[in-house]
Amino acid sequence: MNVFKKIFTKNSRPLEGGIFFEAIHKILGFKPNSLEYYQKAFTHRSSNKLDTKGNPINYERLEFLGDAMLSAVIASHLFNEVPSGDEGYLTKMRSKIVSREHLNELGRDLNLIQLVDSKVPSQHFGENIHGNIFEALVGAIFLDKGYTYCEKFIYKRVIVPYVDIAKLEGKVISYKSLVIEWCQKEKKPFHYDVFDDNGNDGQRYFGVKLSIDNKIIAKARATSKKKAEEIASKRAFFAFQEKMDKKL
Repeated sequence: MNVFKKIFTKNSRPLEGGIFFEAIHKILGFKPNSLEYYQKAFTHRSSNKLDTKGNPINYERLEFLGDAMLSAVIASHLFNEVPSGDEGYLTKMRSKIVSREHLNELGRDLNLIQLVDSKVPSQHFGENIHGNIFEALVGAIFLDKGYTYCEKFIYKRVIVPYVDIAKLEGKVISYKSLVIEWCQKEKKPFHYDVFDDNGNDGQRYFGVKLSIDNKIIAKARATSKKKAEEIASKRAFFAFQEKMDKKL
C-alpha cells in the first residue's frame, strides 16, 4: 500500500474510495489511471499531510503545473485561431481566458470544492479556492494521462464552452489597469488612498478613494484592498468611459 492509500484510508475525506473515483471520472470524462494525483489535487494545506520524505501533500505544486498547462494549450489555440493577432493581442486574450475570475467560475461550475479534503470549513475558503483547485486538477491530469488528455480536457471544459474570441475582445480583466494606462497616456496624476473602513459586523473592510488630477473621482468599500481598488476603478472608468475609449 503506497503512502497516499495509507493517508486517505486513515483520514476521512468528503468522498472515499470508489465514490471518489466515480466523482473524478464524471468530471474528467475518462477513467484516471492513478487516483494518487487527483487525491493530492484536492488536498488543502490545512490537512497537514506529509509524504514519507516529509514533503507536504497538498494541491499547491499541482496548481503551478496546471497553470502552465492551461497557458500552453490556450496559447496554442489562440495562435491557430487568430493568425492576424500579434504578440500583444495574443497575450491579452490568453490573460482574459486564464484570469483568476474565469478560473474561479470554472471551478464553481464543476463544484470542485465538494471534493476538497481540509480541516478548514468550506465557508472559510477564499474565493480563489475554486480556480486553484481547477488548476491543480489540470496538473493532475497531465501527470496521470499526459499532454493529449490534458489538452482534450481543457478544450472540453474551457475552450469549447467559454472561449468566444469576439466576446473576449471586449472583456475587461482589470479596470484598475485601464485607468492607470489612461492616466499615464494623458499624463494625469492619480492616487489610490486606501484606509480601514470597518463596520459593526466584525468583518474587516477597506475603503478606497481614487483621485485623478487631484480630484476624488470614485470611492469604494470591500473586504480586501484589491477588490476596493477595482470597484473604485470601475466607477472611474464609466465616469470617463467616452474619453478612455478614444485613447485605449
